[in-house]
Amino acid sequence: MIINKLTLYNFKNHSEKKFEFSPQINCFVGNNGVGKTNILDALHYLSVGKSFLGNTDTNNIKKDEDFFTLDAEIQNEESEDTLKISQPREAKKVIKKNDKSYDRMADHIGYLPSVMISPYDSNLISDSGESRRKFLDSMISQTDSGYLYDLIQYQKTIQQRNALLKYFAKNRVWDKDSLEIYDDPITKSGTKIFEKRREFVAKLNPIVQNFYQIISGGKESVSVIYESHLLEGFDSTQPDRKFRELLIESLERDRMLTYTSKGIHKDDLLFEMDSVLIKKIGSQGQQKSFLISLKLAQMSLIKELTNKTPILLLDDIFDKLDDTRVAQLIKLVNQENFGQIFITDTHRERTENVVKKINEESIIFEV
Repeated sequence: MIINKLTLYNFKNHSEKKFEFSPQINCFVGNNGVGKTNILDALHYLSVGKSFLGNTDTNNIKKDEDFFTLDAEIQNEESEDTLKISQPREAKKVIKKNDKSYDRMADHIGYLPSVMISPYDSNLISDSGESRRKFLDSMISQTDSGYLYDLIQYQKTIQQRNALLKYFAKNRVWDKDSLEIYDDPITKSGTKIFEKRREFVAKLNPIVQNFYQIISGGKESVSVIYESHLLEGFDSTQPDRKFRELLIESLERDRMLTYTSKGIHKDDLLFEMDSVLIKKIGSQGQQKSFLISLKLAQMSLIKELTNKTPILLLDDIFDKLDDTRVAQLIKLVNQENFGQIFITDTHRERTENVVKKINEESIIFEV
């Protein structure tokens, strides 16, 4: 998948910007604060329909304007598609492919897979399990069209169950039968999500380990481990049984807490180095090497599972990495044929030197 053209209207700090891209390497150079990262965020929007910075959609509308739009021409394997994302300030977001709106936003995910490597990746190590769950969900959603639907259904049902638990507590009533209505949909969608997460992480882990050894050259070993309430005593011949048992066992606890305390909404990814959490013992350099390995593994696995080459978005990483790690990253990007690449940097000369090492067709845009 190749993005041939992109036009931004009223997106963040850009009133109007038009780009015609190289199918290989595209670099945005300029001083801090001019909006380089915002252009990468627009590309991320094309992929997954939202900001990678976590902003709400309306917050991405330029100040004092009523809307933003992103227009793109995308070359797929067989033809050229048009993609348009519109966000009015007072209405819901619309995503159109070839002038036809999607029935569900989730149907767009996976059409244009992407991987972002940015300074914000460090939050995956330092933050709570929620950020790692979202990262895992984002990865799988780009490879499995049914996964996001199951996830939305699960989250909706958990919210309904939690609302009922809060209602019982507020009104000092209890109706176990009403609560059990949610057991079946929770276990069905939750078990499917659990099995897909477990399978995905099992494939991801050895790829991360391989990239880490190449990038760091270190003697230490790293691992990505899937943690879930469902793992203990899970029986693949009766996949729903473990989840039902959890809901029954935690019923009184849920009643006191007024929310569902056990389930795949509490899953986490453990990032370990030599069997210890990397945030406890890993140096800054080791953590950066691990995160880049994780993202390159994500890219490799998406490519393997979808037969689509994701676009690679590299935000300001050359300011954050030493020369050795930059060299290793560039070498890997060159070897792995990672497809269309978008890079931001503050130094044009440094960017030109990096591009020369990759030895591919490139365009440098002054922002």
